[in-house]
Amino acid sequence: MNIAVALRQGYPAVDETPAREPIRPPLKWAGGKRWQLPHIEPFWKTQENRRLVEPFCGGLAVTTGLMPKRALLNDINPHVINFYNWLKCGLSISFEMANDETEYYQARVRFNELLKNDKAKTAEAAGLFYYLNRTGYNGLCRFNSKGGFNVPFGSYTNINYKSDFSEFKTGFANWTFTNTDFEKIPLDGSDFVYADPPYDVEFTQYSKGGFDWDEQERAAEWLSRHEGPVILSNQATARIVKLYRSLKFTLKFRNAPRRISCTGDRTPAPEVLAVRNLR
Repeated sequence: MNIAVALRQGYPAVDETPAREPIRPPLKWAGGKRWQLPHIEPFWKTQENRRLVEPFCGGLAVTTGLMPKRALLNDINPHVINFYNWLKCGLSISFEMANDETEYYQARVRFNELLKNDKAKTAEAAGLFYYLNRTGYNGLCRFNSKGGFNVPFGSYTNINYKSDFSEFKTGFANWTFTNTDFEKIPLDGSDFVYADPPYDVEFTQYSKGGFDWDEQERAAEWLSRHEGPVILSNQATARIVKLYRSLKFTLKFRNAPRRISCTGDRTPAPEVLAVRNLR
């Protein structure tokens, strides 16, 4: 039965749009959550007609794995959002990209010049951000207190660069990208929220303002007020566990692989999935 017939006969409308195939995340991302998809998908499959909202979308590993029909994807880092917005337009990178230390630092200087000269939302800035992300150390996205990108050159043997991103125009077509504080996201009560905030670890300079413990508590309390389904992932530190238990989340523990690490440590790390309004 199609949607129009269902509406005429008084039945609940069912979205008959075919499921979309996952796409590969366009960025390298420290702490990416692709490995969590088998744990998140069972929850999502029962809710996939909802809009998916990511308040801290980062590298998009989960969203590009779930491929929701509708999504609101936010991040406090304006440069990653600028990149995604240009992908929606079918970004094409015209400069030659090379796994070369000298070229990397020249590109980093040029990128920071664009930021200083109010050109952070340009296609050039988006292309340079992609190149720096793919070539820099361990997939880090780090900025100093003045807002300058300061990740050093990486140490990869081979890098497969993309220059044509036209396929993302279709994949991102019904996704909205925003750059705001998470509490300003226009949530609907029916939204399915997957939240992956900066982890409760020493490194917090993902964006200019950082993300300290006060921010962790503010995010947890905001998520606890949402009426719809919520899943949060974080490092399973003692205070994170205590915080989410106090807010009546159901906790599920996993050992996370460290494929990318700012220290080179690959020891599995205990992580937690905190779940509300889901069975």
